[in-house]
Amino acid sequence: MASVDLGNPSNKQTVTVTGVEETLDDRISQLPDSLLIQILSLLPTKEAFKTCILSKRWQYLCTSVYNLNFTDAENMRQEAFISYVDYALARCTSSKIKKFQLTFGWQHVYWSQYSQWLAFAVEKRVEHVELKSFGDDYDIFTLPQFICTCSSLITLKLIRCALDKEVIIAWKSLKSLVLIDMVLDGDDIVNLLSGSPALETLEFNLCMGFRRLEISSSNLKRLNIKSWRLLDVEDDHSLEIFVPYLQHLEISGSISDLKCRLLNVYSLVNAKLTFKIDCEKDIQDWNGYYVDDAEDSCRDYHQSFIIVVQDYLQKLSNVTNLTIGTWLTEVLCMLQLEEVPIPELKCKYLTLELHLKKLNLYGVASLLRASPHVETLNIDMATMSLHDSFCHFKLRYLAKGDNVDLRRWTSSFVCPSLKNVKIINSLGVCLKDHFTQGCDKLFELSKFLLKNATVLEKFFIISKTRKCRRCSTDCVSRYFFQLAEKLLGCPRSSTNSVIIFQE
Repeated sequence: MASVDLGNPSNKQTVTVTGVEETLDDRISQLPDSLLIQILSLLPTKEAFKTCILSKRWQYLCTSVYNLNFTDAENMRQEAFISYVDYALARCTSSKIKKFQLTFGWQHVYWSQYSQWLAFAVEKRVEHVELKSFGDDYDIFTLPQFICTCSSLITLKLIRCALDKEVIIAWKSLKSLVLIDMVLDGDDIVNLLSGSPALETLEFNLCMGFRRLEISSSNLKRLNIKSWRLLDVEDDHSLEIFVPYLQHLEISGSISDLKCRLLNVYSLVNAKLTFKIDCEKDIQDWNGYYVDDAEDSCRDYHQSFIIVVQDYLQKLSNVTNLTIGTWLTEVLCMLQLEEVPIPELKCKYLTLELHLKKLNLYGVASLLRASPHVETLNIDMATMSLHDSFCHFKLRYLAKGDNVDLRRWTSSFVCPSLKNVKIINSLGVCLKDHFTQGCDKLFELSKFLLKNATVLEKFFIISKTRKCRRCSTDCVSRYFFQLAEKLLGCPRSSTNSVIIFQE
């Protein structure tokens, strides 16, 4: 036996260590049942049910959890997973299920079992559902009718599932819908939108098939398109977006050669365009096809996207908050070299998500020149390595942009409204031996901003990466600190500006 004084003079307690005896009160068990159930509901269901061994009281509590998380299917034998879910649902006594998460295999023989589990959640008036199917692309779980008419649903996330063409969707309370890795045609889109009148957020991730997205509901405010899969390489890869009441639009990830055409986006407040479109030569090379080495053989391919981007800037000229990625700044470089005018942008908050290795100063400066109303500029640097391109046409343009005399070209304009600048490194690899050219470009861009921002107040340089995974040093943080030191000696238009380094 041993005693340990906990050192609290106002409320001394003693722990007596023996084989079974404890005089220290179980503080967790003293919490009210409602709070304990809330805590258990935050755990994976398997972990929550493991608490049954603690005491009879815990055995009662774990059956009252209202969040059911069955996402262990990929790490368990199918038969064991089936038994585990059946066991948990048979003992669930909660009158209502708030969240139901299920990851399941593709075997058709178990589909009726999955449907029974979903029916259980629907009967309990479930509010948030996440379904993920994994396995064969040719045998995908189709949503049963009762889940398509579940009136209690508020959020729904579907991964690799399919919709029944004969089922009418009626999700009258649904506010958020996320669809990942799914094939959807035009009829599916019409069915989804007409059956979800309260929908506020819609996200497509790695989806394909439909060619028009027309949303007339004034409730839907946010649309995200993240990556895009090709249904047929011979198909017309275009998507028309007609969203007159939309306020937030995001197009990101790799969208192959999809042309998103913005037909009506006049209510937009926030737009995020960080997607990447690869040259057809790069796509051919990655797929093992013959690549034509002729420099201008892909000219028409690039020209078509230059026209699309020019239309983007025109349609988004009135947004307040604009985020632009590396690919678009490269296209802006091409537009300027072709002497194509860039429409004036009225945004007040501009974010640039750029790859340090491919930072094109001419494209960035062109964008700033077209954005005289910007008050806050955020530059988020990603230094991860990129695939080398086989596209000589694009590389030739970027090389021209690098050779532009930026000082002479930018001497005729200023950033009259810019008050705050933030340069952030949030995702990176080693800077110890790489990307020297990119680092020099970042310094040139920073120096340009200090010189041309006439009302600048604060210039933040923020390193979110403390220790490099590759060299095990603080190379990123060290570089950003050195950047801040170098900028201290640079001329500034605004005498009130200060440079602030943060880790």
